[in-house]
Amino acid sequence: MPPVAARPAAALGLVLLLAAATACGSAPQPGPAGPAAAPGAPAPAATDGASPFWVDPGSEAARQVTAWEATGRYDDAQVLRRIAERPVALWGRPGDPGPGIRRARAAAKAAGRTLLLAAHNLPGRDCGKQPAGGAADARAYGRWIGAFADAIGDARALVVLEPHAVAHAVDGCVRAEQRAERYRLLSEAVDRLKKNRNTKVYLDAGDPAWIRDPSDLAGPLREAGLDRADGFALNVSGFQPDAAVRAYGAELSRAVGGRHFVVDTGRNGAGPLPGERTPASCNPPGRALGTPPTDRTDDPLVDAYLWVKRPGESDGTCRGGPPAGTWWPEQALGLARRAHD
Repeated sequence: MPPVAARPAAALGLVLLLAAATACGSAPQPGPAGPAAAPGAPAPAATDGASPFWVDPGSEAARQVTAWEATGRYDDAQVLRRIAERPVALWGRPGDPGPGIRRARAAAKAAGRTLLLAAHNLPGRDCGKQPAGGAADARAYGRWIGAFADAIGDARALVVLEPHAVAHAVDGCVRAEQRAERYRLLSEAVDRLKKNRNTKVYLDAGDPAWIRDPSDLAGPLREAGLDRADGFALNVSGFQPDAAVRAYGAELSRAVGGRHFVVDTGRNGAGPLPGERTPASCNPPGRALGTPPTDRTDDPLVDAYLWVKRPGESDGTCRGGPPAGTWWPEQALGLARRAHD
């Protein structure tokens, strides 16, 4: 990329301050690009024009591009545009998710685009793993998801509901006496979100490396409200290759009456780290961006490929990473540089 024109000193100083803040600042909790280069047949390539979803011009990646251009890292800035110029999910913040969603809603509506969101605040979410937390109790969660839904209003939106919640209930991480409440809260969240006439809801269902037999998820997903949702989501924050996820999703779909699904492809362009056997790997090195977000999937069961976990946000302090959900510029650059677009 050629050097940009010289900026006034005051403006350059402001951008340099932004560069320092971006490198050590925090980002919304969880969590480019070319067609997947993972083992197996990759999903079809997509272009920016194929995505109906809103791109945040003030994202961490976009700010990083500006900061790197200001400090002369033009090549790196150009590579990072593979993230900055594509839509990623906005994760509803704990406390009051309303202000952030309303700001994004206004911008998305003005652009004529669909808002991509993730709701992740169930009590006891992630079973104490990073990012641990969630609402204090069932009543607090009801208020939170109500505020989340109210903020969306009549805007076109796609919501991935509670990543990992059902899979953790199935794998035994959630105690037996807590499962019924978890499924009830998910079911109520589906109903609340679906009161919004333009909101689509996809219940998270883990990934092929987590619950090996997808039929084990069928009953729990139905108890969690799948029959009233628009479908289920797979591979959120995961690294499983597209071909494996599509095959797994097709099998799960047969078990739940033909329901459709969406796939998180944000970091699966090189598949999982070889030899890594945990369901949710933490900051694995050498990974790549996957299939760009699009609703043109050439698969009748796959409604969209999405970037739900925000590429470039840390999974946690493992492998030298910053706290979970923090923007990690060099990791983002590596994901983008290894993408195959």
